[in-house]
Amino acid sequence: MKVLVTGAAGFICGYLVEQLLEAGFEVVGVDNYSKYGKVRRAYDDHPRYRFHAADARDADTLKDLIKDCDHFVAVAAMIGGISYFHEFAFDLLATNERITASSFDAAIHGYKSGRLKKITVLSSSMVFESATRFPTPEGHQSECPPPLSTYGFQKLAVEYFARGAHEQYGLPYTIIRPFNCVGIGEQRALSDKDIMSGNVKLAMSHVVPDLVQKVLKGQEPLHILGDGGQIRHYTYGGDLARGIRLCIEHPRALNEDFNLSRDQSTTVLELAELIWKKIHPNKPFRYVSDPPFQYDVRKRVPDTRKARTILGFEATTSLSTMLDEVIPWVRAAIANGTI
Repeated sequence: MKVLVTGAAGFICGYLVEQLLEAGFEVVGVDNYSKYGKVRRAYDDHPRYRFHAADARDADTLKDLIKDCDHFVAVAAMIGGISYFHEFAFDLLATNERITASSFDAAIHGYKSGRLKKITVLSSSMVFESATRFPTPEGHQSECPPPLSTYGFQKLAVEYFARGAHEQYGLPYTIIRPFNCVGIGEQRALSDKDIMSGNVKLAMSHVVPDLVQKVLKGQEPLHILGDGGQIRHYTYGGDLARGIRLCIEHPRALNEDFNLSRDQSTTVLELAELIWKKIHPNKPFRYVSDPPFQYDVRKRVPDTRKARTILGFEATTSLSTMLDEVIPWVRAAIANGTI
């Protein structure tokens, strides 16, 4: 079975492509290296992996690549952490809308004229930016107020693209909402601007690697955004990749949406203290609060029962285990000058 994957050089796909190849899929990857520059992956020379350096906004290229594919996993997007939502408020909307339109143009073409069976699209937990129910179930995005950030609003549009293409053209789909993916492979983006957090530059805009690199660089007290009471569900990249594979394979995932997440709430302050104790086990933890960004959602708590019931999916990797993988990776990246 052959799968087209856009955003193949990105952070999440570093886990997803490997998962698909291990499961026996043939994978066609597409990326324009716009976020990190050219990167190498362990599977680049795998006999069932073929990579194309191309822009996911190029619908003609996607149509050509999709014609002999069974599935399409649309991951490509301009994406970052909370600072991105402010720095690139227009670009996040405009660029991602163009990527989404091209992806669905190609998917509709492949479904009508080729062997494509389904598109699987990555939405985001940010569609629940204005949620009023916790844990937040699938379907609540249609009940709660729309997201305030342009990123969250565009990700909600992705879901409407999927439903609209199904309604008009019959294109089967699965919508996936990841929650706070954690793992290795994320680095400073080419477009990142220097933002100070205390005496250390934010190297990446996602909270886990940023806190890790600040502690490793000796920041004391540790600077965190806001009061640290923000609640998140940190989910390992390998678990997320397994969940995405199940969404591709499982017949009951057809025309459904799933929250893919670990079922464990953690505050940012709890995360920061855990990182601190892993790096400085004999030092007292001290922190100060910096002003939070506007779209730093206070509470993001998913209901994960649907994925467990239908797909048999559970994200089982603990936050402590994730950090045991991330901390050495960030330490090596600092030594190599990439963070």
